[in-house]
Amino acid sequence: MDRIDAMKVFVAALDEGSLAAAGRRLGRSPAAVSRAIAFLEAHVGTALLHRTTRAIKLSEAGERYAVSCRRILTDLEEADLLVAGERSAPRGMLTLTAPVAAGQDFLRPILDKFIAKYPAVTVRLHLLDRPVNLIEEGIDVAMRIAHLADSTLVAFPLGEVRRVVAAAPRYLAKHPAIAEPADLALHQIISMTHFGVDSWSFPPANNSAVAQAVQFAPRFIINSVAGAVASAVEGHGVTRLFSYHIAEQVKNGSLRILLTDHEHPPLPAHLLTPHGRLAVPKVRAFVDFAVPLLRARFKEMKQITDTD
Repeated sequence: MDRIDAMKVFVAALDEGSLAAAGRRLGRSPAAVSRAIAFLEAHVGTALLHRTTRAIKLSEAGERYAVSCRRILTDLEEADLLVAGERSAPRGMLTLTAPVAAGQDFLRPILDKFIAKYPAVTVRLHLLDRPVNLIEEGIDVAMRIAHLADSTLVAFPLGEVRRVVAAAPRYLAKHPAIAEPADLALHQIISMTHFGVDSWSFPPANNSAVAQAVQFAPRFIINSVAGAVASAVEGHGVTRLFSYHIAEQVKNGSLRILLTDHEHPPLPAHLLTPHGRLAVPKVRAFVDFAVPLLRARFKEMKQITDTD
């Protein structure tokens, strides 16, 4: 059996989450997929997967081997496409990742248009509110909203995002004014798990070098952006989110941004891709297609939220 082909089967099984699903994607029988995995395990001399009736799980050796397999397959694809050059049209599976809300609000509409323009490209979008290693997890393109530290990636700036505190006008009409971060301790807080469950930080005040930390006892803790926004719109408390999360609500007046003079500096938003992936036509085509549209969208969101 060809080892490269077996690696493709192995990676497909990881991406799909089961041997049966990998078989369906590759057009192979479950027995053929199992034989390919067994071939690799015999070659390396150890188990790569732990199998159950419903799912598969990587062994410790399998985790290391999967990283190498993805890198080898990516290098082979890039080598083929570099030789083909401009004659190769965008095709194949394009894998992306983004934060959940940003992926739904920004990337998904663009991907719909991209798929329509490039019928030979299939798209897989992973919506994850966690850091992702693009190489290890086989990602072609990622959207990130954070300061960047990874110099192994090519970055395309898209815009900036603010971390904002917001509440509904009807909530604010019935509760004490919020003029300083410390005032939040007197309010009902809807906290997002990755924005701070029981405290929020703000920039230093009065020439201090120490950031302000406001402690509170939240009334509602949630890990869903949509849920936090809906609860705030219904007047149940004050929440903290990224500015793009609530642009529509700010525009229609159902939420107001508070404490604008006490915000941290904005965070940059980028599209990222590993070095070398821009030589792959599907990746180059997506970056060229998406970056201008995303920049326009982030600019629109900024104009809405900056005028609150």
